[in-house]
Amino acid sequence: MAGYLILIYEDEAAWSEADEATAREVYEQHGVFGEANRAAVSGGNALAATGSATTIRRGAGGELTVTDGPFVETKEALGGYYLIEAADLDEAIAVAKQVPARFGGVEVRPIRVFD
Repeated sequence: MAGYLILIYEDEAAWSEADEATAREVYEQHGVFGEANRAAVSGGNALAATGSATTIRRGAGGELTVTDGPFVETKEALGGYYLIEAADLDEAIAVAKQVPARFGGVEVRPIRVFD
């Protein structure tokens, strides 16, 4: 089995405009996803809004700059993730297709293993 990270990117503005019933429905869908994929999912979390992010960059001379805000500004922001185990990329994609991402989409990335 190999590790994969399913990154959930969604439009934060759409989330902020969603009513309570819509938010509750999406949260329930994540519960259903987690239960249906219990054997594959080994972790995951929702992330706070990008406005709460702090970015640290290292300049060419090695100096560090700390700034408020996300690393890059984009319409769809990283809002959460699932860490899964799958036999191969095809199996990871099959799991990722089930992730509720009403206001965006998901990205599947293999976890690198260093010897």
